Amino acid sequence: MKITIDNEVIHYNVQYGKGKKMQLQIDSIGFITVKAPNRTSDEAIAEQLQKWGSWILEKQNERDANKVSSLARKYEPNGTFLYLGEERSLHELIHTDNLTKEQLKLNLKKFYFTQCKTLIESRIKHYQKELKVTFKSIDIIESFRKWGSCNSNKKLEFNYRLAMAPVEVIDYVMIHELCHLTHMNHDRSFWRRVGSIMPDYKEKEAYLERMNSLMTL
Repeated sequence: MKITIDNEVIHYNVQYGKGKKMQLQIDSIGFITVKAPNRTSDEAIAEQLQKWGSWILEKQNERDANKVSSLARKYEPNGTFLYLGEERSLHELIHTDNLTKEQLKLNLKKFYFTQCKTLIESRIKHYQKELKVTFKSIDIIESFRKWGSCNSNKKLEFNYRLAMAPVEVIDYVMIHELCHLTHMNHDRSFWRRVGSIMPDYKEKEAYLERMNSLMTL
């Protein structure tokens, strides 16, 4: 089963039993189990999960941060990093002379933030016109859990790490969030709208899932 919390799809399993209260368990790989009293309705479980939402997302963020931080990166001129889906040497992306590791890491992050914003602002207008929607603002953020988000105030956010992905994958995330301007949930109407613009969107989702742990600093 699944539920959307803060624009993120959370998958979970339900175990029914004789207990009187609902309980939540998250295992070491992030799989969520709700233990619920017999005959508890799906609506009641979904409501309780929304109440637990902030805690669930916090734990998932912690797990993902630990996962990606374990990857060793070489902050030297010939160290490689992803940019638009390709491995590039650090010196091809930023100036590297006479800088410490921390300075290189900071400058590289600034590079990705800038490139991500430039790419999205230059490409989103095409899809905005095609979908006939309007938004108020675009912000570039740092996140280990979400690639993008759209709130009820029509403010869009995109993860700076998208600059590491191929352009067509960045386009998918833009389309995804623009579709949320008219469909706030991930219902059938939402996915039909996404598919009408990008029929192979599942391939883009699979890329992000497969490459998430490699798209890091």
